[in-house]
Amino acid sequence: MTSDVAGLAPELKGAKEGQGEVPIASAGERFQSFDVEAFEVPGGREENWRFTPLRRIRGLHDGSAAFDGKTRVSVTETAGVTVETVGRDDARLGEGGTPFDRVAAAAWSAFTEATVVTLDGTPDPVTITVEGPGEGATAAGHLHIRTTPHTQATVAVEHRGSGALADNTEIVLADGSQLTLVVTEEWADDAVHVGAEHYRIGRDATLRGTAVQLGGDLVRVSSTIQYTGPGGDAELLGLAFTDAGQHLEQRLLVDHAVPNCRSNVLYKNALQSNDPKDSAHVVWIGDVLIRAAAENTETFEFNRNLVLTEHARADSVPNLEIETGEIVSAGHASATGRFDDEQLFYLRSRGIPEETARRLVVRGFFGEILNKIPLPELRERLEAAVEAELAITGV
Repeated sequence: MTSDVAGLAPELKGAKEGQGEVPIASAGERFQSFDVEAFEVPGGREENWRFTPLRRIRGLHDGSAAFDGKTRVSVTETAGVTVETVGRDDARLGEGGTPFDRVAAAAWSAFTEATVVTLDGTPDPVTITVEGPGEGATAAGHLHIRTTPHTQATVAVEHRGSGALADNTEIVLADGSQLTLVVTEEWADDAVHVGAEHYRIGRDATLRGTAVQLGGDLVRVSSTIQYTGPGGDAELLGLAFTDAGQHLEQRLLVDHAVPNCRSNVLYKNALQSNDPKDSAHVVWIGDVLIRAAAENTETFEFNRNLVLTEHARADSVPNLEIETGEIVSAGHASATGRFDDEQLFYLRSRGIPEETARRLVVRGFFGEILNKIPLPELRERLEAAVEAELAITGV
């Protein structure tokens, strides 16, 4: 079964202090708090949680998670990079943004130390590896990545291992800096990851971000992108390959609150399952808000989902909210479907067997995303992982 939904924004929730979450009319008024008790325990019917199978997130949402484990964070050593382990009282923590759902607030309340990575114009790529707490354990984590003004850097954040993790990741781009960031979810089959990403893009700063979801039992990553000065530019690319029993969820809010900024979002997902009792499920929520002050904004978002077999479901919800008519351009689109028969016919008419033709179509589908990853070894590893996924069902 496939689903393609266009409609309201994700998590249109808000609250006054002490009153918990109540419905609101604009994504710009989304409730945020560092206090986990300020959020009501989700029951699964809330707009922000209705696609997420709460029974599978190991109590990260309702206070029953023990947080009895720890993540292990390692960073490659290279010139121009400073790595610090800091306590909760470090003034830089929270600069990227405030938790916007109960799991993010729970992670904020539970972490004991954070890793701060400062990029001061490193010429070499930096790899940050986040390892889960281990099978059966739960952990809360916090990672803070920041650039210095007018510097350039390339970073890969790789998530691996087992267990359940709730975390906040802050990415703070200083004025005039440029960051290429690739975040991968390459978890073991048992893993659960519910993460919140907080991006703050400074004046004339540029972000080139790519998110890749391949592993894990359940992965839900919610990203908020905010601009702090004119001239900010964000390109947000993503892909996911979902197998039988997997739930992969991607949520974005691009918040244009200052003038003369740009955003471009393109996410592509493939789904497959041959098991009628264990379907594959991918969720993409794309919310773009252009506030009244954000004149001369240029933005577009597009989500495509390729359903490879029966027993796979894609939910896609794009939303664009505009509060000013003084913009350059704004648009969104979403498409979910099966193989393009014309492409298959073209390839088969030239003597290419059907199975090979199908693989070529999928490679081409993901190629637009993978080819923009500037790290050859990582790109080749991810291409090999996609090939391995295709071999599962013989596509």
